[in-house]
Amino acid sequence: MKYLLLVGAFILAAGTFGNPSNAMFQDSTMKNAVINEALYQEIKSYSEQHEIKPIDAKVDRVWKAMPGYNGLIVDVDASYDKMKTAGKFDETKLVFKEVPPSVHLDDLDPQPIFRGNPDKPMVSLLINVAWGDEYIPTILNILNDQQVKATFFFDGSWTKKNPDLALMIYNDGHEIGNHAYSHPDLQKRSRTETMEEISKTNDVIEQTIGFKPKWFGPPSGSFNQQTIDVAHELNMKMILWTVDTVDWKKPEPSEMVQRVVSKVENGSMILMHPTDPVAKGLGAMIADIKAKGLRLGTVSDLMSENRID
Repeated sequence: MKYLLLVGAFILAAGTFGNPSNAMFQDSTMKNAVINEALYQEIKSYSEQHEIKPIDAKVDRVWKAMPGYNGLIVDVDASYDKMKTAGKFDETKLVFKEVPPSVHLDDLDPQPIFRGNPDKPMVSLLINVAWGDEYIPTILNILNDQQVKATFFFDGSWTKKNPDLALMIYNDGHEIGNHAYSHPDLQKRSRTETMEEISKTNDVIEQTIGFKPKWFGPPSGSFNQQTIDVAHELNMKMILWTVDTVDWKKPEPSEMVQRVVSKVENGSMILMHPTDPVAKGLGAMIADIKAKGLRLGTVSDLMSENRID
């Protein structure tokens, strides 16, 4: 038996060393496995060093409800698959994936929203519409030329009187919000009246454009906890603003633009109306905001946890 084992070992060794190609193949396979393992670990190490943690939604002391923001990590396995043929690390072939936060905007108690996440380089234009019909076509043309989508908050009575104009704004791809029915001071309205103002406007908007708003902008920024609670009961969130154009005071367009742009930062929401100063200054305002490295999007875009990189 011992003799047979020795013979078998001799034959196996002879087969290996007697065939140079077999020996080279085994050596090559082992070497390649080591290189690939090193590559995998290099990608993993890069991922750990460059991970961006997600940010939870929270209730800020000043800004109240603030949305979360996705984190970012390297998808190690997907990145490895793209690099394994070459067998070396290539930063241009890295594959990233977003990591959602643990706490979302919907998890928070009902609160007003004054701004987006301060880590997201985006701002939104809030255009409250209850009057100023003559300036809307100009504003729409500017937004179209600049490839910007805004969120228009419709007064219910205005929508009922101007269904074609309301539909034109919606068909241009802009987001539609609710601005109550008769521009009331909601701090002075009962719960029943507040419910009627918001619900009636939702109904008119839905009948006009086939879409029910999810954002509510209180007229003149007047609200109380009752207003917030009623909007919440209607599955809506209340939107206010970070920066005000104060366009209703008819400022010089250039002064308005300079003042607004100087205050705009990540997550800002800019309040305006279809007025002459906005019609004359909106193009410059958008250009200056873009020059600060900020994107412009709807309220839904801004509230989204999706990253902008």
